[in-house]
Amino acid sequence: MSKGIIASVTASTMFAVMYLYSSFLTPLDGQEIFGWRTLLTLPCLTLYIWATKDWPKITEHLARIRRTPLLLVGMLGTAFLMGVQLWMFLWAPVNGRSMQVSMGYFLLPLAMVLAGRLVYGERLSHLQKIAVAFAALGVGHEVYQNGSFAWETLVVVIGYPMFFILRRFCRTDHLGGLWCDMCLMLPVALYFVIQSPLTMQDLHEHAALWILIPVLGAISALSLIAYLVASRTLPFSLFGLLSYVEPVLLIGVSLLLGETIGPDQWLTYVPIWAAVVVLIIEGFKHLTRQRRRSV
Repeated sequence: MSKGIIASVTASTMFAVMYLYSSFLTPLDGQEIFGWRTLLTLPCLTLYIWATKDWPKITEHLARIRRTPLLLVGMLGTAFLMGVQLWMFLWAPVNGRSMQVSMGYFLLPLAMVLAGRLVYGERLSHLQKIAVAFAALGVGHEVYQNGSFAWETLVVVIGYPMFFILRRFCRTDHLGGLWCDMCLMLPVALYFVIQSPLTMQDLHEHAALWILIPVLGAISALSLIAYLVASRTLPFSLFGLLSYVEPVLLIGVSLLLGETIGPDQWLTYVPIWAAVVVLIIEGFKHLTRQRRRSV
């Protein structure tokens, strides 16, 4: 289990590093950074799949597409939803919107709980109801204060549950499905890179890009691989608990990039953070019950 915990924390840390890292990639914009990340990550992911002998999952998945061509429509949907999230994750730090995206990641576990209730009829526990009430207080204050919620936050909170629901519906929630989604994202990634190609003058003025761009691919691939290792080796509840490390680190990166929490925003953030704490408490209680049963 210690291997899985190390892998999960490593993945969260590297995602946060990549969040900060994108701010150093001047003159690239969010689209170009997304393009380079995708183009460089896919070969690394392919190598990992080959090394772990998981290639049959991809061939089985491709065979399903041949038998049911309509499945490709659903896969285009999952690829689009994932692509939007990957793009915004790299776009936000470059455009001063890190805090809004980080808020989305804090709200995401609660959004998943509500999606489970609405879509799959899963019952909310007592603590989950308390967490939802806290989050509703924070969201309500934000809407009252500004008349709306930041669109970046909404993209994370709505987009990710839709992505996971569609993957489950299409039965593509495995490594082969992830690889195929990234392949479908390649044309868009290539377009983003080609539409604003780096010139020799750009590389001369920003010589560090010769190193920074390949390292971006390495960070992206290693963080993804660490995430996959953690998801395979950890109990689901513990894996979910450790996922809270990432938004905490993302908030830290946002503050490092010069963004701040205004006095009028504390009544938004504090209730949502309280909701996260309640979910963490529930997760620990669930882990404790599991250990007692196994003894």
